[in-house]
Amino acid sequence: MAQYEFVPMDVLTKYSGLGEEETKFWLGELGKKELLYGQAESYPGYILNYNGYDLLALNALVKSDILQALGKPVGMGKEADVFEAMTPRNEKVAVKFHRLGRISFRDTRRKREFIGRRRHVSWLYQSRLAAEREYDALKKTYEAGASVPKPIFQNRHIVVMGFIEGHLLSDVSRLDDPEAFLDDILLDIKKAYNTGIIHNDVSEFNLMASNEGKIYIIDWPQYISRDDPNARAILKKDIANILRFFRRKYGVSKKVDDAMALLFQ
Repeated sequence: MAQYEFVPMDVLTKYSGLGEEETKFWLGELGKKELLYGQAESYPGYILNYNGYDLLALNALVKSDILQALGKPVGMGKEADVFEAMTPRNEKVAVKFHRLGRISFRDTRRKREFIGRRRHVSWLYQSRLAAEREYDALKKTYEAGASVPKPIFQNRHIVVMGFIEGHLLSDVSRLDDPEAFLDDILLDIKKAYNTGIIHNDVSEFNLMASNEGKIYIIDWPQYISRDDPNARAILKKDIANILRFFRRKYGVSKKVDDAMALLFQ
């Protein structure tokens, strides 16, 4: 699907190792279960939908001994759904399904540097790239000591990570020491920057306040490299966003230039 919008029948027959009639039969069975779409306008071909892609990824995660049970949804967004889950070791984890396609392709291309100049990129393939990118960012920032969800595993468009019991900062009306929390967030932004990563969307909706009194930066697929020509401007935008929020909601005042100076000490 990285090469085709709709995968032709001859390609499916070749890769499945089945005859054409048997391939058609199983495609029909998958269609009955609403796991793929087919079309026959310009040429006959098929494409998985998110139901099919979900099952492929979940099957791989179970076989890899990563997941044992999938629980209730804990967050449904424009570009991803997050569920709680259990591992075979009875560890509670978060399972994030990237689901690009709920916003316009133009907006996705504008926000995601990993899409680059590819002419055709299916929504499922974009979602896989987003998951790979987020997992890569989590590994680098987690190893650098930043407060981010613990990366556990990634397969296709799914990222498995440590579960954070808490609430989005946008829903937290009061903090015991908001200035200290702000300093912690800025320090985590600095730690990420030192690994070469800029979040590119820091806001109260991408910050999670845990029940243990710690704030985590979440949602990393749109990150940009520190080497990007616009890196400094984007970093400054991230910092300005969070300073504006803390000033408005918690009465903490800090200048953007002073916060930027902290990062470049």
